[in-house]
Amino acid sequence: MNKCMLMILLACLSANTLASSYANHPEALKVADELASEGLDRERILALLGTAQRQETILERIAKPAEKTLTWADYRRLFVQPDRVQQGLEFWRTHDATLAAVENEHGVPREMILAILGVETRYGRHKGTWRVLDALTTLGFDYPPRATFFRGQLKELFRLEQKAGIDISEVTGSYAGAMGYPQFIPTSYIHYAVDQDQDQRIDLLDNPADAIGSIANYFRVHGWQKGLPVAARARVEGDKWRALIQELDKPRTTLGEARKAGAVSVSCEESRFCFGDLPNDTPIALIELHGEQGSEFWLTTRNFYVITRYNHSYLYAMAAYHLSRDLHEQGGERH
Repeated sequence: MNKCMLMILLACLSANTLASSYANHPEALKVADELASEGLDRERILALLGTAQRQETILERIAKPAEKTLTWADYRRLFVQPDRVQQGLEFWRTHDATLAAVENEHGVPREMILAILGVETRYGRHKGTWRVLDALTTLGFDYPPRATFFRGQLKELFRLEQKAGIDISEVTGSYAGAMGYPQFIPTSYIHYAVDQDQDQRIDLLDNPADAIGSIANYFRVHGWQKGLPVAARARVEGDKWRALIQELDKPRTTLGEARKAGAVSVSCEESRFCFGDLPNDTPIALIELHGEQGSEFWLTTRNFYVITRYNHSYLYAMAAYHLSRDLHEQGGERH
């Protein structure tokens, strides 16, 4: 092939690449225009979008998240293991002073903060390998069921670059665009992340102190109540309790009403997952999960609901709660 023919071929390939680039997607142009109106660099935005790669694996995974395909028994085996507890205890020892200060400031138990870090990234060991720009562009432009949401996250990612001083061309995270120790999506990073160590930079990617403070702040803003238990195993009798089973939502009944309907919390002598002496007017939700031995019934409080604001799944919240109990019981012996 002579030099002239080669140049023509390369030009054609470049034109085809440009035509298929996300930088030329109609919605991408809208994103760039909106951000430019706020003072961001339009050309740089389009240049970065031009580097974004459509990821088919992400589209496959978003369609079948673990929370919708696994039972509670399966999910618990994945996230509540002895090695994850041991890693949590090690992290606790290293960051004990920060955890204590944050618990005192926000009222969120340190073992709950540790559990979130454990479920999300094994205390920073696994923060995700997907380029966040690829993930959010793929989902924002090629996943119609939630495209509007992910385009919003993509815009926040560009805004976040200025506010947090991170290089979004390189930052990696989950297939859904979550980042750092606590796996915050861009909107959560902007609205709930805090500069816990007061070094004038909010860094959830590499700074455990900021991650610890930000998780606690997220819980506090979403209504965590200091001292309120999270969940208790329940036994059910008769049929009236069936009307109380609810989908993911704030508690819609009370502990007294649940007792009258035949859903009773087990005693603390019978299980470590118990309420103790809560008043009858305590708001609760009755949920049913499929455990190792079949159906499990749980009475859950407003604090359990707060955990589901972090990840909208009963399975996630229950795994975090169980891990927090393991950490509390084993950590108490060492601190």
